Amino acid sequence: MKPHTALAALTLAFAATSASAATPPAAPPASAPMPIRAVVLVNFEIGADTGDAAGEFQRWYERGIDGKGPLDCVPLPQSTHAACLDRARGVLVTYTGLTADRAAASVMAMGMDPRFDFRHAYWLIGGIAGIDPHDGTLGSAVWGRWVVNGDWAHEIDAREMPKDWKTGYLPFERKTPYAQPVGNDYGKVYALNGALRDWAYALTRDIQLDDDDKIAAIRAAYTEDAAAREAPKVMRGDNLSAGTFWHGRLLNDWANDWVKYWTRGEGEFVTTAVEDSGILEAIRFLDAGGKADFSRVMLLRTASNFSMQPPGLSAADSLARELDGFGAMQPACETHWRVGSAVVRELTANWAKYRDGSFAP
Repeated sequence: MKPHTALAALTLAFAATSASAATPPAAPPASAPMPIRAVVLVNFEIGADTGDAAGEFQRWYERGIDGKGPLDCVPLPQSTHAACLDRARGVLVTYTGLTADRAAASVMAMGMDPRFDFRHAYWLIGGIAGIDPHDGTLGSAVWGRWVVNGDWAHEIDAREMPKDWKTGYLPFERKTPYAQPVGNDYGKVYALNGALRDWAYALTRDIQLDDDDKIAAIRAAYTEDAAAREAPKVMRGDNLSAGTFWHGRLLNDWANDWVKYWTRGEGEFVTTAVEDSGILEAIRFLDAGGKADFSRVMLLRTASNFSMQPPGLSAADSLARELDGFGAMQPACETHWRVGSAVVRELTANWAKYRDGSFAP
């Protein structure tokens, strides 16, 4: 071989080798995302996922949907917790974190994860909550339709407000409490699918809920509220979502007025919690992007504590007692799994019926 011919051959070989090295191998075909039939979003766990005092998540993780857990978890590093799966049923369970902004970020990250397809998923959101003793009692399960944001407002310290005002907490862009017209309610009130709420309630209303002497003694002190002294039950009612853990008779009156105002008289304040407005905003954005269906969201809040004091006890003393440990926290966590899992089992076991949103209230 002549020198220049050899050099040309070497150059061609080098070029071919370089091109081969510079071009990455073809990516393997992407696996199809897992179709999710139901998502369960609770808000916190106390410690480990299993084997210690249980928060909202532990029973769902340990038992799964049909009591035969535990679930299989995969990392979800952009969110608060891993995604835990019942692959056979198409169920994803996780917890979101205890603030509305953290919960919203976690849900958005999960909803955008390419491993999962949430387009036909039903969403069961919620966890423990305070309950208005005018309406219900400890250990009860409350299916909600309305969620009202309790944070987006103007505020004047009550010591400086005009004497004829009932509260110094004003609707956003309004100069007096509960001024009419109500105005733009975007981001302040969320209306869930009332027919779906009623269907879930009808399916679960006869489920027996846990009761014990401890919570019976707490509710017996509410001598002016017949609803507070009843045994726990499955019921319907609406939720105030606020980042401040408020407590007391006067703020309980405010919560009732605030929910009525923003729902134009249609809602009834029953439970109070933190995360739901953030979660619903994230799902609403996912819906707008074609990645979720907001009409398939269900809210289940279970009563771990009362939102105000009983007769003879100050609001401060009542709050201090609550902070020593919610008297019905464990029954409320049990109730959330017992009632919520019944709905998830029904949806996933009869998916051919429910996939396209067909259900009978």
